[in-house]
Amino acid sequence: MPNQITHNGSKTTPRPHDLLWITGVEGLATDQLLPTWATAEWLAVAPVVIRRETVTDCAWLPVGLRGTTRSERFKALLSVDAIKRCVQPEFLVQTEAWNIHSQCGAFPAVKTLASMASSLTNIGLHWGPTGSVGFALATGLPVLRDESDLDIVLHAPSPISPEKMSLLQDLLDSQMCRIDLQIDTGSGGFAFAEWAAGRKTILLKTGNGPVLTADPWSESHQLDTHRLP
Repeated sequence: MPNQITHNGSKTTPRPHDLLWITGVEGLATDQLLPTWATAEWLAVAPVVIRRETVTDCAWLPVGLRGTTRSERFKALLSVDAIKRCVQPEFLVQTEAWNIHSQCGAFPAVKTLASMASSLTNIGLHWGPTGSVGFALATGLPVLRDESDLDIVLHAPSPISPEKMSLLQDLLDSQMCRIDLQIDTGSGGFAFAEWAAGRKTILLKTGNGPVLTADPWSESHQLDTHRLP
C-alpha cells in the first residue's frame, strides 16, 4: 500500500488494521449510500479501519466502517486529507490500553490480552490487538461482548524461526479465549493456525486479492501460487 499520510509531523505508510479518525463523512467515497448506523455523530467518535486493498490513486485509502455490532460493517474509500489521527495496534500494547479503558477489562478477550501481553512481546516481534478488542481499547466505545474473539496482528517481515513458532503455539494453546492470530509479512497477511498446522499451501490475503502460497514471504507469488477467484 504505497499511500502515505502525515501523522505526528512525519510521513507514514498506513497498514491494514490501523485505525483512522476522520474529519467527517464528506471525506468518504462510496458507490452506495452510507448505512443508517453510520451517522455523522458516530463517525465523529468512531475511527475507520484500513482494509487490505490496493488503491492506485494515492489520494485515497481503502477503509472499513464499523458500528456496535458484527453486522454493522461497510467498505469505503477515504481521502487522505480527511484524516485527523492514526492509531496502530502496536500503540495499544505500548500504552497498555486495557488499563486505560478499565470498563473493557471484564470481557474474556481483554482479560486474555492482558494476561498474555508480556509473553507475546518477549518473543520479539511487533504486534497488537485488532478487531473488536482493538477498536474498543482505542475508543472506549461499547462494542465488546462476552463471546468476542481476540484478534491479533503480528508483524513478521521475514520468516519466523521454528523457536518463535513453538513459543507462539505454546502461548496460544495456554489461553482460554479463542484467538485469531494473523501474521503480516508486509505484503500480505495469513492465519498463524494454517501455517502452524504444516499445510503445504496457505491462504495469503494481499492487496490484489487472496492467493494460495507455499511461501508467504516470497517476493513473487507468481512462482508458487495460483490466484483465487
